[in-house]
Amino acid sequence: MGLFFEINDLVLILDAKGRRYMFSLLEDGEFHCHAGIVAHNDIIGSQAGSSVESTKGTTFRLLSPTLSDYILKMPRGAQVIYPKDHGTIITYADIFPGARVLESGVGSGALSISLLRAIGPTGQLIGYELREDFAAQAQRNVIKYMGDDLAWNVEVRDIYEGIDETDLDRIVLDLPEPWNVVSHAEKALVPGGMIISYSPSITQAVKTREKLEDSNFGMASTFETLLRGWHIDGQAVRPDHRMVAHTGFLTVARLLSENTSANASDKILRRHK
Repeated sequence: MGLFFEINDLVLILDAKGRRYMFSLLEDGEFHCHAGIVAHNDIIGSQAGSSVESTKGTTFRLLSPTLSDYILKMPRGAQVIYPKDHGTIITYADIFPGARVLESGVGSGALSISLLRAIGPTGQLIGYELREDFAAQAQRNVIKYMGDDLAWNVEVRDIYEGIDETDLDRIVLDLPEPWNVVSHAEKALVPGGMIISYSPSITQAVKTREKLEDSNFGMASTFETLLRGWHIDGQAVRPDHRMVAHTGFLTVARLLSENTSANASDKILRRHK
């Protein structure tokens, strides 16, 4: 998307109260809301950051949606992993350009977009999704934001039954029972590869950690990300009354040598501290 809006571009419009609306631009299309009608033709050719008026005289600011904007506004078949957790997943699982990544529990495709941006054009993302309708919605969402020239393939299948791929660098899970994937992940990852799991419940995280401790994974850790905004208006400075607190627990671990158990590795690490 360039500096000027074109047909089929996504646009985010904001009114004076900060209400946001997102849609794709169509020739002769119209956006309808309580503040009147905005003609798409009045936006096409306009520069991002400029403004447009509705038929009722309401002024809207025109912007290209950020990834965060898109995730919060895009159609959903399943609940999404929220933006605050995306950066944590990318960083702590060390999702790097050129990586071969398996994502299971694709859902609505929100995290898939971040993963694709992180691995770049030289990487590969394989998606496993149990429900066909979720897989279809995820593909629509990702393609709408990123286009269709992607190193990405989504398969409708159950990861609990196994992983076909080998030599994977990373495995990313958003599943009810991630502990059932640990043994499959041991065979699918390269030595030193990493697994990261997103779980809403701490009991899910505990069961995952217990399974990891009896595997060839080590260096496991579990944590959550909290996001608190601040109100800043002149001398009035305070934390926002509302915050995005708990969304999920992240558990990350690394695959060690096949002849080194996680417990043995932990003992070695403790001995050298």
